[in-house]
Amino acid sequence: MVAVSLREEVTELLQALIRLDTVNPPGNETLAAELLREYLEESGVACELYARVPERANLVARIPGTSGGPRLLLLSHTDTVLADPSEWVVDPWSGELRDGEVWGRGALDMKGQAAASAVAVASLAREGFQPAGDLIFAACADEEVCAGFGLSWLCETHPEAVRAEYSLNEGAGDRIELGGRAFYLCSTAEKMSAPFRLVVHGRSGHASQPAIADNALVKAARLIERLDALEPEPRLEPEVEALLRTVTNGASLPAPAEVLPLARSVSPLAAELLEPLLSLTVSPTMIEASRKRNVVPALCTVTCDCRLLPGQTPAEAEEAVRGALGEGDYDLEWVGPQGGTRSPLASPLWDAVAEFVSEAEPGAQAAPIIVAGFTDSHWVRQAFGTIAYGFFPARAMPAEEAARLIHSANERVPVDDLELGVEFLRHAARRIGTPG
Repeated sequence: MVAVSLREEVTELLQALIRLDTVNPPGNETLAAELLREYLEESGVACELYARVPERANLVARIPGTSGGPRLLLLSHTDTVLADPSEWVVDPWSGELRDGEVWGRGALDMKGQAAASAVAVASLAREGFQPAGDLIFAACADEEVCAGFGLSWLCETHPEAVRAEYSLNEGAGDRIELGGRAFYLCSTAEKMSAPFRLVVHGRSGHASQPAIADNALVKAARLIERLDALEPEPRLEPEVEALLRTVTNGASLPAPAEVLPLARSVSPLAAELLEPLLSLTVSPTMIEASRKRNVVPALCTVTCDCRLLPGQTPAEAEEAVRGALGEGDYDLEWVGPQGGTRSPLASPLWDAVAEFVSEAEPGAQAAPIIVAGFTDSHWVRQAFGTIAYGFFPARAMPAEEAARLIHSANERVPVDDLELGVEFLRHAARRIGTPG
């Protein structure tokens, strides 16, 4: 791929990635892995493909370190969620460049960062960059579903391919303004994904005589309303405390119950940002009952998405959930909790983020945040103790607009932000990879 600037180079690479349909399921991420390998090898970067099954390959590229220094892993994933073309104003897999933005599924989540990481590594290799420790780029499969084909599988079966002291991934980087000051959010922790099933018991019967049955679906509806009214006890995690201290210039912190009202008084964005970070959340999302119109269901299963603060346990959450539900003929079944990991707030990688922010926008500051969702950073934190942050700076598109485009129609990313991301990743690689 030939381009006259890194800006054009990352734009063209992202367009090519978007044009590959890697919706998960089924994924077919090998298409993206092979494209990235071809691109990187043109710049002399050594690449390996690792795949549990042939069509779902993970790419790992590497500039070897020269003196055993700390390794930096640039993480990304190449799978995407689905897209309904009828909801879009362009073909979701067109990669169309329109008004300075690249459109298509995955532009924000997260083929844009994957392209920027590849361009950062390729350009450094062409310049002869020799880091003290390995600079690694991993473009992984299966982040959107986590069915065991992506980074979790790599950490288990090929740990040396992705082991690193530091890692940069998705999760934050948005520029926000609070109190007239600019901040760039850097995620240093994430909530635990702890879904559960609420299994409600009743008694079946003919739907023409509802009084002689005990309708599990109706009982479930009442329980869902109780879940909707759940108000868990708020608490301040270290990352939220640090964010508040940064934004308020070290002023005394409010009580946990006062944080959200204070945030609302500052701006709707501040409240939207902090609300899911002050407590666990529960969202009923799926329900299954009778499969026959004329049969009153004896069983109704409600699947709930539940997110816990770092350090919280499903046992602690269950106490709160049962407290909201009260007594009843139901069972709670927890389904594969994962995540909930954090990294230190002080590290050389944090210094690299903070330095870049101050250089890119004098007067702006980096501020820590917890990711309300789940990212692949969990796997390297858990496997290797990696200090992993989510940071890909974005200032051309308002944070609230970007948040509403991820996993939605008309997803797109400004080319200005792609270029800024390449500059940051090159900066971080040099900062971590340069001795002394």
